[in-house]
Amino acid sequence: MQTLESERLRLRQWTAGDAPFVLDMCSRWEVQRYIGATPRVLQDLGEASDLIARWHSRQDHLHRVWAVEHRDGYLLGTLLLVAISGSGTPPLQPTGETEIGWYFHPDAWGQGYALEAATLGMGYAFAGGLSEVLAVTHPDNAPSQALCRRLGMDHRGRTDRYYDMTCELFGISRPRAD
Repeated sequence: MQTLESERLRLRQWTAGDAPFVLDMCSRWEVQRYIGATPRVLQDLGEASDLIARWHSRQDHLHRVWAVEHRDGYLLGTLLLVAISGSGTPPLQPTGETEIGWYFHPDAWGQGYALEAATLGMGYAFAGGLSEVLAVTHPDNAPSQALCRRLGMDHRGRTDRYYDMTCELFGISRPRAD
């Protein structure tokens, strides 16, 4: 997996040794409350390890789930660039579209890390040939919606097309080369 770096951040592959951080981050309701159709917190280290394995399974030649790490070596959160699943009869099927998403440990909130990481991820997506990146947010997740707007994403309205849940949809197209 390609590691991406910015002035403050490194986006890298999740490892088994990261499970304690994932448990700490994802056992907090304030982090999980907007994740998935039925949000829930992680209960133990085994669930954190399983989540890392699921993140690995969502990766392919372009799609990634990165650990977002400060260049000083401590973990901050996760950035996802993944195939988006449509609503319907389980198992949900990919739509052929790609979404970007993020969640961070509360200690990392409000410091611009999500914007910096998402900017790296979108650059990676467009350099890899994607023509569009979407973001689906819980209707009540105003901070993520504000970040979508800061990233230059257009609000495309409310939809039930993805993940069997109602989402606010945002999107951005690859910048044109002049």
